[in-house]
Amino acid sequence: MTQIHHEDVPQEEAAPERFRDRITARELHSSRAAASIVAAVLVAGLCLVLLLEALLKAIGQRYWLVDPRDAAAWVHQLPGNVPPLILGASGLLLLFVGLVFFLKAVLPGRLPRHRIPSRRGIVVADNEVIASSLARRARAAANVSREQVLVTVSRNLVEVQLRPTSGMPVDEALVQGVVEDELLRTRIEPVPEVRVHVSSSGVVGQ
Repeated sequence: MTQIHHEDVPQEEAAPERFRDRITARELHSSRAAASIVAAVLVAGLCLVLLLEALLKAIGQRYWLVDPRDAAAWVHQLPGNVPPLILGASGLLLLFVGLVFFLKAVLPGRLPRHRIPSRRGIVVADNEVIASSLARRARAAANVSREQVLVTVSRNLVEVQLRPTSGMPVDEALVQGVVEDELLRTRIEPVPEVRVHVSSSGVVGQ
């Protein structure tokens, strides 16, 4: 008679969940493939040039780009053999390139998207789509036109900017409650904070 170990079931259920988490992370974060390819090409190209020059030197042939001995002597004489302006500009350029690669490596590189929990699959919504839905609800609650509402969505914050119609005050608390309710309906993760800003100057009714 076959025995079933109940402790194995959670592990089997956890495996697909981990797989979905990895796929979702790929959809929510920008790829570093382009930066990796550029860095690899630069390093590989430099290594190939050095290898070629060393090989030509070893077999007694004329160098291709620069004599390794001359290059070593030039590096040894730095910074006295280079004008200060060129040396400073080169240093700033190298610093900028290094900073770009460093930030690419350490920053999360999040894309403007949010995850929506689903048992059937992976659901990711663009922030623009979420902002459009929130703007529609805010516009209806404030009784204003499309041009009078601007909604921006980031990972942890939703900003709603309203320009009321002249002579028709806007209930800021009502608009915030409606927007928060719409966020709960969308079930995005993480749920961002909502801030509503009502302009002090109104516009002519449209």
